[in-house]
Order: sequence, then structure tokens, then C-alpha cells
Amino acid sequence: MHPTTSQGGELAVASVQRLEMIDLTGRLQQIVATCGIQEGIVHLYNPHTTAGLLINEGADPDVQRDILGALDQMTPSRYPYRHAEGNSPAHLMSALTGATATVFIHQGRLRLGTWQRIFFCEFDGPRDRQVWWKIIAG
Repeated sequence: MHPTTSQGGELAVASVQRLEMIDLTGRLQQIVATCGIQEGIVHLYNPHTTAGLLINEGADPDVQRDILGALDQMTPSRYPYRHAEGNSPAHLMSALTGATATVFIHQGRLRLGTWQRIFFCEFDGPRDRQVWWKIIAG
């Protein structure tokens, strides 16, 4: 394929808890496999201010519980927030995890480390969300 070939779309994500890490790796790998791009990058963007994207360990679910627990402790609910909506801790967690992730594609597969997975991090659920993705060949 030509190096400037790209494909993009939206991935629907539904959370069921206030704090949750949802593994997107399998769904993203399916998208990569069907797009036909063998070498390139997949860039993910989260358009929500109370959620994040994170690449971290996916083999041990205790890692995800630890991340969410630590983020919950780092963003106290009793702080005198000025934002009156009641979800200021979720905004802080989003700022800490970030809104983007980029992963290489090599031989038609996501190039992740042995234990790495790609997570959508919900901090103000349950909600229906989306992640925007773009695959660029090259």
C-alpha cells in the first residue's frame, strides 16, 4: 500500500461501573487485521474529558484494580472543587492518563509488549462512549 494510505473510524465503548478499565486490544486487532495495512501505526483518540486511554499490563487483573484504586485515592472526592457538576475527580483522572495512544503495526498485527493491552479507562460511568481511531500505513 502507498505510505499515505489511511483508514479511520469510531469504536463504541460501554462501561457498567463508575471506574473501569475496558480492554480494547482484541477489537483493535480485528480492525487492524481487516484493514489490510501490514506496516504503520494505529492512533487512538478519546474525545471525553472524564475518561482516558492507557497501555498497561493486561495479564493480571490486579494491576487494573491497583491503577483504578490508586487514581481514586489520588483524586479526593472531598477536595473543594469549583466545578459544580460533581465529577471533578474524573476530570483529574483523565488528565493523569491522557486522551491518546499510538501503537505500531508490524506484519499486520499490533506491536505490543508481551503483557501490554490497550485500555479505555472510564472514570465517570456507567456511560456509552467512543474512541476514534486512525490507521496510517508506512
